[in-house]
Amino acid sequence: MVTTEETVEEKEDKKQEKEDKKQEKEDKKPPVFKNPEFQHTAFRSSKKRGWRNLKQIISLERTYSWPDDCVHYSSIDAPPAFTPGKKYSDISGLPANYTDPLTKLRFSDASEFYRVRDLPMDIVNGLLELRKASSIVG
Repeated sequence: MVTTEETVEEKEDKKQEKEDKKQEKEDKKPPVFKNPEFQHTAFRSSKKRGWRNLKQIISLERTYSWPDDCVHYSSIDAPPAFTPGKKYSDISGLPANYTDPLTKLRFSDASEFYRVRDLPMDIVNGLLELRKASSIVG
C-alpha cells in the first residue's frame, strides 16, 4: 500500500532531478553577453595603424569647433614662470650666489672665486659659450 507521504516525496524528488538537469544545461551554455560571431575591430583589417604624434593631435584639435565655455589645450607652449631661474656655478655646478664682475662667471664660494680669476680667457669664453651667455669681449 502506498501512502500519500511517499508519493509526495517521490514527486518532490522528480522535480528536484528535473531542476538539476535544467541547471546543468544552463551551465553548459555560453553566457548571453558572449557572441560567438564577435570579431574585434583590430583584427578585421590587415592594415597596421600607426600612432599619432603630438603635433598631429594638436592640429586635429584645432580643427574642432570647441564651445566657448570648454577648456582645451591646443598649445604646448608653457606660460612664463613666476619665479626666476636658478643659477649654478660654472665651475662646480653648485647653486651660485655670486658672479665675478670681470669674467661674468658664476661661483659659489671664495675658493671658486680665486680659481675663476686664475683661468685663461679662452677657457672663460668657452664656459660662457656653454652657458650660452654673451661674450665679455663684445
